[in-house]
Formats: sequence, structure tokens, C-alpha cells
Amino acid sequence: MKKILCIGEALIDMICTDKGKPLSEGENFIKKPGGAPTNVAAAIAALGGGVELAAKVGNDPFGKYLIDVMRSFGVSTKWMLQDENYFTTFAFVSLMENGERDFYFNRGADGQLNRDEVDAIDLNEFSIVHFGSATGFLPGPLQIAYQSLLQKSLQQEIFISFDPNYRQLLFQNDKQSFIDQSWNFLDNCHFFKVSDEEAMMLTGRPTVKDAANDFLTRTTAVFAITIGKDGTMLGLNGQTEIIPSIKINQVDTTGAGDAFVGAVIYQLSDKSLKEIKSLSNEAWNRIILNANKAGARTCEYLGAMEAFKHLSNDIFK
Repeated sequence: MKKILCIGEALIDMICTDKGKPLSEGENFIKKPGGAPTNVAAAIAALGGGVELAAKVGNDPFGKYLIDVMRSFGVSTKWMLQDENYFTTFAFVSLMENGERDFYFNRGADGQLNRDEVDAIDLNEFSIVHFGSATGFLPGPLQIAYQSLLQKSLQQEIFISFDPNYRQLLFQNDKQSFIDQSWNFLDNCHFFKVSDEEAMMLTGRPTVKDAANDFLTRTTAVFAITIGKDGTMLGLNGQTEIIPSIKINQVDTTGAGDAFVGAVIYQLSDKSLKEIKSLSNEAWNRIILNANKAGARTCEYLGAMEAFKHLSNDIFK
């Protein structure tokens, strides 16, 4: 069976545990491995899939920590490169009393993964390439590497998965650039997952239904729009359908979307692009229902990586 390649950021989330305090006043922090494509890779491995992560970290204790975490899940770290000149990227987050997040992004090595390094990856080993672009659309070498890998994947007719992972705090001054770059991937990928808010933002439409109709008209991809407790809207073959959510006792939603994406592409990884394109609506319904199960299981535990330890393909039965 061929493997899945995930590309993007691997970073350290520093979560302030001083409830309601801004970062300037916080004194206590918990270190957590982070980055959307990193989460997706860990989820795929937990489900039993073969996966590699292409990302850059610093040649420091935090970069080593991220590599060790990925290895513990069974993710191949051949393309997790350590940079001698840049520190591992950090994201500092504190939840304020008003519900807003105080956020500071200290970008380092993740943005330095470059085109030459990505071009060295032999795509013949992979059936799927997944782009999770929280930082991949910020200016720098990673942005160029993203575009290059997209074109290379298209040329080699590899299944392309995309999750825009919009983060307002990263793109608040350049939202249009994010939208424009996202559409380059939406136009070329075979599957994408967006939240309801992302769907409306990317299409400029006032409702999820209108946004979905735009996607049906403007793209050829199968897509999933997550709509919270109501489940997931699946779009393909000119129509949409709601796949219901799984009822659980929710503890933490962190990583649920990444588990969902990981579960979708894990289920496709043993198929050729031609076979995936010929899947029936019924087959896609099962795939999305199973992905909903993976997302739900993740919500039952505190923290994405802790939750992924409890993921396995047994949940699909």
C-alpha cells in the first residue's frame, strides 16, 4: 500500500493555564505539539495508515521533541528536517475571560521548508498528498514549496487533499491573499474540507447552503463542510447531503477537524486516483460517517495528541 504525504507546519503550542489572563500576565504554560498537518499525520498513523510528514523544525530540544512525538505514533520523519539557523516555531495562546484568544505567533523554522527540499521527495511512494495550510500561505520559502508540490502532484496524477485551516490571527491584515491562494488549491484538488465559516468566507456567500452551491458550481472536487452538532455536509456529483454527527460527551474539540481529514484520506489511501473518482455516493457517505466517528472520538479527550492515542480503525466497525 502506498503512503500519504502531509506537508506544512510542525510547531509548539504554548497554552497559558492562567485562566482569563492575557499572555503578558500569564506565568504558567503547557507545551503541546501542534500544527494542522502534523495532527493529520498523527491521526492517519493512529488509524493504521502509512504516512510521512514534510515539515521543518529547529535543531533544538523542541524540534527533537516534535520528531520524537511523530515517531511515537508511527509517522515517518524522513522529511521532518531540522534547520541549524532557525528555532522551532511557537504559538502562544491564552483564553481570555470574554472568550477571545490572546495569541502570539513566534515563527521560526516551519516557514523555511523550501522548494528544493520538497522537490527531492519521490512522489511515486505516495497515493495521496495532503496540504493543510495554516502557515503555508504566509510569505516565505514554505509558500513557494507548497505551490511547487501542488504542481508536481498534478503532473503525476496523485490524489490531492486540501484543508485551508484559516487562522484569523495570522491573516487578519491579508485575508484576500489567503482566499486567493486557497482557490488555487480548491480549483485543483480532489477533496477538500472546510468549516462552515471558512465556506462562507471563501465564497463570499451569506449561508452555508449558498457556499456549498458555489463549490458545486466552481470546483470538481468532493468536499466536506463541517457544521458542528448537525454533522457534515458532503458535496459531490452536483448535490449535497448531510451526514449526521455522532453523539458524545464532549471534552475538547482540539484536533477534531484534523482527525476527520486524516480518517477520510486514510480510507482512500489503498485506492488509485481512478478508483477514487469512480466511488459511489453511498461509498462516500460511509467514508464521511467514519470520519465523523474519528472526529467524535477525538472530542472525548483533552488535547489532540492525547486523543489520537485512542484512535484506531476499530471505530469504523
